[in-house]
Amino acid sequence: MENQEPKPKWYVIHTYSGYENSVESDLRNMVENNNLQDFIFDIKVPVEDEIVEKNGKKKVVQRKKFPSYAFIKMIYTNHIWFMVTRTRGVTSFVGPVGRPIPLTDEEIRRIGLEAVSLEDFDIKVGDNVKVINGPLENFIAVVDSISVERQKVKVNVAMFGRQTPVELDFAQVEKI
Repeated sequence: MENQEPKPKWYVIHTYSGYENSVESDLRNMVENNNLQDFIFDIKVPVEDEIVEKNGKKKVVQRKKFPSYAFIKMIYTNHIWFMVTRTRGVTSFVGPVGRPIPLTDEEIRRIGLEAVSLEDFDIKVGDNVKVINGPLENFIAVVDSISVERQKVKVNVAMFGRQTPVELDFAQVEKI
């Protein structure tokens, strides 16, 4: 039998409200200062752009998709759990009794934590796709164009009796 290295998985960290970015920064510093690059691979606080109108002017504002949560890709050990939970602003991992449960591949894809690899992306122009998250979730669309370098796909969605062009991330669509 081969002794396989454990694979890193994504976990969810609960933080104090408004501490998401400082938790991300503090965790990155902790990884660097303690040489934990072999255990902690990535830390993310997903954001989305939102257009806000104030005083008659439109402005693009970045909002956190999941307030009070951060995501960490790591190899779970008791030592790493201790180091992460002792970081300022972290309340606990999401899971039973503060012990983390890794996210599934489907959850990772829906949240958009990792870019979709081209081997996994088998959609071509003209294909029918289903939008799997965002405001157009569960809509059926036809692929119009694909931008590999930007990881975006332009689709036409039938809304209100007419075709509407929409640009989506690779992770937001799946082939029917």
